[in-house]
Amino acid sequence: MRADTDTGGEWAVALPVPDALIGSARGSVRAKARTAVVTRPRWWLDALAIVWLGWVYDTIANLAPLRYHVAIDHAQGLLRLERALHLDPEFALNRWLTFHRTLGMALSYYYDNAHFIVTLGLLAWVWWRRADLYRPLRNSLVLMNVLGLAVFWLYPVAPPRMLAGFSDVVASSHTLGSWHTGSLASAANQLAAMPSLHMAWAAWCTLALWRISERRWVRGLAILYPCLTVVAVLATGNRFVLDLVAGLATAVLAVALVRALPVAGSAYHKPVTKSKTG
Repeated sequence: MRADTDTGGEWAVALPVPDALIGSARGSVRAKARTAVVTRPRWWLDALAIVWLGWVYDTIANLAPLRYHVAIDHAQGLLRLERALHLDPEFALNRWLTFHRTLGMALSYYYDNAHFIVTLGLLAWVWWRRADLYRPLRNSLVLMNVLGLAVFWLYPVAPPRMLAGFSDVVASSHTLGSWHTGSLASAANQLAAMPSLHMAWAAWCTLALWRISERRWVRGLAILYPCLTVVAVLATGNRFVLDLVAGLATAVLAVALVRALPVAGSAYHKPVTKSKTG
């Protein structure tokens, strides 16, 4: 406490103000003076990223004739390992589904279409309605695909449906838009079972829905979706259990890397701030 001057026979006393209160007040003023505005990223840069991923995928797919026998050997090795570990429900599920034509057709349509419709639809919705969540989710999804493409290149694996004894349920169901038959078959990488991007994308959808909403029914759907995906890809003969494990690991690794490197992808956008003065 400090005595200042004598005014009219009374001492004027100046009480000290704690620095913490001063700092808090200044911070409050600055917070009110500056409002951060979250903006959507430039759509054309995201489109270029999709085009680039498509080009890499197509390049790897074009090598399929040269890598067919290697991919079959890898698939047979995976199946032997699963049988040794007693983790091989693929054959039993595949045989069961061949005797249930209607269900087989439903799961075939699900396998061919939900993978793209649900994931890309959810990504577009997040871009439009939740710009605050879009960038880390977008970066995670892109990184999942980059990691998957690297494995496709280094370790091609044929799906179970290409092995003796298994049935290609999707092809036998003659579903519209099937990637197993017709003109689309030549555009698809048939030797890309490991890791399962169906599983990785389904896990991404679960994460996105979990962050978007706290409603129980939404989170219930978020958990149900990858479970249904597991059944579909195993029963139709398109993935091994170990492919699914690798797909889930790919998703977890991608999300972890994006969280560890929060500045990744900063070139995709410009942070915008508005300052208010007066």
